[in-house]
Amino acid sequence: MNRANFGLIKLVTYIPNIGEQTKRLGALLENSIIDLCSADKSIPNDMRSFLSSTSTDKWSKVISVINNINNRRIPIENCKIKAPIEPGKIICIGLNYKEHAIEAKMAIPKEPIVFSKFDNAICGPNDSIIKPIESDEVDYEVELVVVIGKQAKNVSESDALKYVAGYTVGNDISARDWQLRKNNSQWLLGKTFDTFAPIGPSIVINPDVAALTDDTFFDPNNLSIKCTLNGQVVQNSTTKEFIFNIQTVVSYLSNLFTLNPGDIIFTGTPSGVGFIRKPDPIFLKSGDVIKCEIEELGTLVNNVK
Repeated sequence: MNRANFGLIKLVTYIPNIGEQTKRLGALLENSIIDLCSADKSIPNDMRSFLSSTSTDKWSKVISVINNINNRRIPIENCKIKAPIEPGKIICIGLNYKEHAIEAKMAIPKEPIVFSKFDNAICGPNDSIIKPIESDEVDYEVELVVVIGKQAKNVSESDALKYVAGYTVGNDISARDWQLRKNNSQWLLGKTFDTFAPIGPSIVINPDVAALTDDTFFDPNNLSIKCTLNGQVVQNSTTKEFIFNIQTVVSYLSNLFTLNPGDIIFTGTPSGVGFIRKPDPIFLKSGDVIKCEIEELGTLVNNVK
C-alpha cells in the first residue's frame, strides 16, 4: 500500500461553514480538508461508522483519496472542526504520571486507576468549557487520548496497539470539590459535567493500523505534552513518563471488558495541575483560554465560559 503524500493521516469531523449542519468525515491536510465521502461514496461519512467498518480496504481508499490531487481541498477557515468522534465508552486512567501522583499526595498506583465520563462531557476544538455553577474548583488536565479501532477482548500487551485506530488530544476538565470531597469522594461526578471532555482537533491514525509501508514512525509513548493557560505554561512533560504505557492500559482494560471501535481512553495527566499549586491554587474562570498540545497530534484550544 502506498503511504499518504502528507505524512501521518489525520481524520477530522467537520461542518462546512456554508449553512450546512451535517457533520462530515474529512482528512486534515496542512491548511485544508478533503471530504472523504464526497471523493469516494463507499467511505462512511462519520468517524465511528468508519472505524467500525470491517472493510479490508478502507485505509487504502482513504490514502487514495488523499493522494489524488484532483480531489477538492476545502480551506480550513471555511470549516468548523468538531470533536473528532462521538465516542462509545469514555474511559479514563488516573494518576498515570509519577510526578502527578506525588504532587497530589496520592499513592503511586500499582495497577491502572480507572474511571469514566459520560458522553455529555464531549466537546470539540474552540468550543466553550462551561463552568458549572455547582463548582468553584474547576481544573485542567492535558491528556493523550487513545481511540480504539477494532474490538478488543483479552488482548496481550504485545498485540495491544493493533487495536488502536489512533490518538487525539484531550483535556480532562475536573471539578475538584466534587471529585475529592463531595459525593463520598467518588471521582465520577467531578469529571463528567457538560463539556468536561474536550477532544481534538483530529485523530492521528496509528501508522501500523493503516498499513503504511514506508519508514513512517510514531511512538505514542514518547511524545511531548504541554498545557498553557492564558499564555502561561502550566504543564510540560512527555508521555514516556507514563507509569502504565498505552500497551499496558489497552491490554489491562480489555481483560476486564470488551473495547469497541470508537471507545476512547484518556491516559492520564502530567504534573502541574491547578488545585495543588502553592500558595494559591489555580482554578478556571470565565474568560480563560486553555491550550493543550501534544507532539504530532496538534493543539486543542478552548475558552471557559
